[in-house]
Amino acid sequence: MAPTTQRSRRQETPAPPLPGQLPSLTGMRWVAAFVVFVYHVRNFGYFGPDQSGRLVNWAFGAGAAGVSFFFILSGFVLAWTARPGERARTFWRRRLARIYPVHLATAAVALLLAYTLVPGLRPGGIREAVANLLLVSSWNPQWWQALNPVSWSLTCEAFFYAAFPALYAVLRRLGPRGLTVLALAGGAVVVLLPWANTHHALGWTLYSFPLARLPEFVLGAALGLLVKAGAWRGPGLDVSLAITLTGYFLTAQLPYEYGYAACTVTGLALLIPAAATADLTGTPSFWRHPRMVRLGEWSFAFYLIHILVMRTGEALFGARPHLAAVPALVATVAALALSLVLAWALYEGVERPGRRLVLRSRRPATGPRPTGARRFGRGGRG
Repeated sequence: MAPTTQRSRRQETPAPPLPGQLPSLTGMRWVAAFVVFVYHVRNFGYFGPDQSGRLVNWAFGAGAAGVSFFFILSGFVLAWTARPGERARTFWRRRLARIYPVHLATAAVALLLAYTLVPGLRPGGIREAVANLLLVSSWNPQWWQALNPVSWSLTCEAFFYAAFPALYAVLRRLGPRGLTVLALAGGAVVVLLPWANTHHALGWTLYSFPLARLPEFVLGAALGLLVKAGAWRGPGLDVSLAITLTGYFLTAQLPYEYGYAACTVTGLALLIPAAATADLTGTPSFWRHPRMVRLGEWSFAFYLIHILVMRTGEALFGARPHLAAVPALVATVAALALSLVLAWALYEGVERPGRRLVLRSRRPATGPRPTGARRFGRGGRG
């Protein structure tokens, strides 16, 4: 039996990543999506005000920080994978292929639910619905949760994608010192924004307005280029995770505005480069376990569909049920399982084929590039 056990253990050990791949970051995406999921379980009132409810509130009350992780990670990954000289429109096409198929599919599901089981999802008008479909709804604070409520973050991402070619053209000219200063400045802005909110009552604009979330993206991009240049000097995974968790649980002691990003930005700014460095050096990392990576691949679809599962459950079984511990746990597991099944279906049936379709629709150019074609990373027009 011993040899069999050893083989099983070897099979469970995460394999070293291929050069240039960062699977730990994919695994982390699942953790962030799961934290957001349980944060919404809390907000939907699955658990009552008993000890179980207090435990969920303590453990996941800062779950909105999962979205901050996505914004920082987005900047990091785009900087890491940036192709100097790539045309801006080619970059935008790749990003469109990444997010739009699942966005359109879940928006269609939201529309279907809005006019059948979940009237609360109905947009206020055609302009609001179109704004959501075009990923500009969060620019209007009144529309930020149009159709699929969580798709507001895609409006921010779309803005980041639009700005990235110009941003990258600037960032790639900075040396390690300049990138470090920019990363520190981005983190400082993230920490200072809640202070501005408490003094000027910005409210949800701070949370959902694309410009307010841009510093997190810029921070991530600067970190990505530091790692890419081999200039990152930070703590390892264990210390970075400890700092992240400290900030996460500190959130409960501060005004709620600090829970969006300010309390966790320092930890995440250390954790993401630490995970990437672990992959590059072959250091052991739980995050790149094959199951974690697979769940991370589903995380985008999971993030977009889980709230629709919850809203449907709310319509069928009532709002904020405040159940006892066991029924609440059963309801949570049921919502999680259904969301995972739908996420898998969306990933395999929409996200992957949709991405291939969008990318395949572009045929490689056979002639010389037009002189007006814009490339990023080379300072404008070629």
